[in-house]
Amino acid sequence: MEAPVAPIRIEGDGFVSTVNSFGAQSTLTVGSTDYEIFRIDTVPGFDKLPFSLKVLLENLLRTEDGANVTKAQIEALGSWDAAAEPNTEIQFTPARVVMQDFTGVPCIVDLATMREAVTALGGDPKRVNPLAPAEMVIDHSVQIDAFGNAGALERNMEIEYQRNGERYQFLRWGQTAFDDFKVVPPGTGIVHQVNIEYLARTIMTREVDGKLRAYPDTCVGTDSHTTMVNGLGVLGWGVGGIEAEAAMLGQPVSMLIPRVVGFKLSGSIPAGATATDVVLTITEM
Repeated sequence: MEAPVAPIRIEGDGFVSTVNSFGAQSTLTVGSTDYEIFRIDTVPGFDKLPFSLKVLLENLLRTEDGANVTKAQIEALGSWDAAAEPNTEIQFTPARVVMQDFTGVPCIVDLATMREAVTALGGDPKRVNPLAPAEMVIDHSVQIDAFGNAGALERNMEIEYQRNGERYQFLRWGQTAFDDFKVVPPGTGIVHQVNIEYLARTIMTREVDGKLRAYPDTCVGTDSHTTMVNGLGVLGWGVGGIEAEAAMLGQPVSMLIPRVVGFKLSGSIPAGATATDVVLTITEM
């Protein structure tokens, strides 16, 4: 007797608030388009939160289900105390996942293996897909063979595709086979820079149950520099490959309500100093 096969992907959207304890679900009209949004001003204390925690608050309101994300978690975030030690665990559901190739390729292999298992059980393999949009940037494994001349970039790309042709065939298949999965080819740039310049949306839109939903762009990435995207107002964390794959499959990231350290910069940078110098000075404080 064959066991029933449960879908990995939930049709429509896996991140739907099924409780809405605070009545946060609302409509925002921009021009002639209506967007479903979740208002953070329905939670007492929202106005005292730092901007980063306001993004987390919207995330919890939008994904409240009474099990993983509860009313108590939302209330705890609304009553956040900057001086208190973090002691409340919350479940953060990133809007998307960014991967570099060393960690991204194994994730896609796992998805392909899941499809094989579903097929063996008599199910439809096309039901296995990422629940969160996932993008992989090929950069960490790229080698430099030619340099110091005008044709170096083109020559390096030729060698790269020859050297790893089988891998790129697999990734091309993955990009066409899986929903919400895209590959950024080698030679485009470093993953955290590509995330800022090309992949970040700042505001995500997605159709959920026949309504167009708008919500803040957030992400987890398998690169320690993922946090650079915070400069665009996109809340981002660096995570390991297992955590990224779990997020792809709709699992929230468990964390304590984070502490927030704010800096107010005034004046101007002196001649000879760069923005990097400013950041490094701050990190040493």
